[in-house]
Amino acid sequence: MSPSIYSVLKDKDNIFVVIVQTLLENEEEKRQRKYDTIVGKETIKEDIFMQKFTYCVPTEIIFGKDTERECGKMVKRHGGKKVLIVYGGGSVRHSGLLERVEHSLEEEGISYVECGGVTPNPRLSFAEMGVKKGIEEGVDFILAVGGGSTIDAAKAIAHGTANPGVSLWDIWTKKESLTKTLKVGAVLTISAAGSETSDSAVLTNEATGKKLGLGTELNRPVFAIMNPELTYTLPKYQIGCGIADIMMHTLERYFSQGEDTPLTDRIAEGLLKTVIEAGRTADQRPDDYEARAALMWAGSLSHNDLTGAGRTVFMQVHQLEHELSGMDDRIAHGAGLSALWASWARYVYRHNISRFARYAVNVWNLDMDFEHPEKTALAGIRATEKFFCELNMPVTLKELGVSPSSFKEMAEKCSDHGKRTLTGVKELDEADMIRIYEMALGE
Repeated sequence: MSPSIYSVLKDKDNIFVVIVQTLLENEEEKRQRKYDTIVGKETIKEDIFMQKFTYCVPTEIIFGKDTERECGKMVKRHGGKKVLIVYGGGSVRHSGLLERVEHSLEEEGISYVECGGVTPNPRLSFAEMGVKKGIEEGVDFILAVGGGSTIDAAKAIAHGTANPGVSLWDIWTKKESLTKTLKVGAVLTISAAGSETSDSAVLTNEATGKKLGLGTELNRPVFAIMNPELTYTLPKYQIGCGIADIMMHTLERYFSQGEDTPLTDRIAEGLLKTVIEAGRTADQRPDDYEARAALMWAGSLSHNDLTGAGRTVFMQVHQLEHELSGMDDRIAHGAGLSALWASWARYVYRHNISRFARYAVNVWNLDMDFEHPEKTALAGIRATEKFFCELNMPVTLKELGVSPSSFKEMAEKCSDHGKRTLTGVKELDEADMIRIYEMALGE
């Protein structure tokens, strides 16, 4: 590279991305051929153009301090007359949040019944119990007060209540078609899953140990109330798990198929940088409103398809992690993701070195090694891993107490006993999955 170009790159941040991308692509084209020869594998053939997509997020967001007091008005606006309130443990009651929500319903003349007891990695049995209660009570609206697990459980209860006599697990495994549901609203208490605006919901069938997601537009809540102050009292570990989950929702889209998505990429990079900055602040100052607000809003934007628009997304790390927390629901989803991501990245990065190098430069502000872009790519992976460690999040499966004896079983479940592969930067078969689990075990 000429000295003049190098000085421009150092001094002009606004044109950095454009020049670096061009240089990387030219250099990578040569280097990739070298790697293909060394490893004896071909890269995934991708359409270089922005993919066709549909973006529709009908969830109305009510964001800010004391917004939970508007819950009754929102339910009434959407026609709710009798509400099933779904929540987790006693924290929403002890904090006074549940009382404020119920008071807002009473002010609008809306009756309600409670359904508490949602656990992390929500269980099928709880959802089935909620469906039974919803049908018996004749509810017409489901209100989730909690985090992602609570909202996912509420979505499941809404589907089951609207379809009496239909097996909820048959809906989740798509043996039964889902064509109707009850309306769902959410009062968010944790910045993490993004379920408050997403089209997905996850359930764990504890009888089989299978954790499975369901994607449908019927999963979108009609409104989400988001007061960042409700997250002040969360334990640090829960904050860290949430940050990992938010980042993964965007990283999984960023490192997916499809190349020419400049606007989407810059949105994703900006969101990731914001989460890193706000995450560090929130970890040290739990009552910093701006940091909490940034994380809460980022959680919604990370999982409503905005950061993957125009790309073909299949969330490999999420799929691998579902087998971890499905096997043992004491493993927090975010912790499972942080424990797996770096090993996944090191396993696949050679199949798109320029993408990983761009991530290192644009998100972590690392210097670009133009002679050896793979070094920059690996440095970005290490920076992510180090950040998780800053938050006291696990970066190995050993830290989660996972035994290597379970790897084959998890890979068999994830691959549907060899019947499916995971599409992505590199297509993963059962053997690849086992290898990633082994790499993630740590020393």
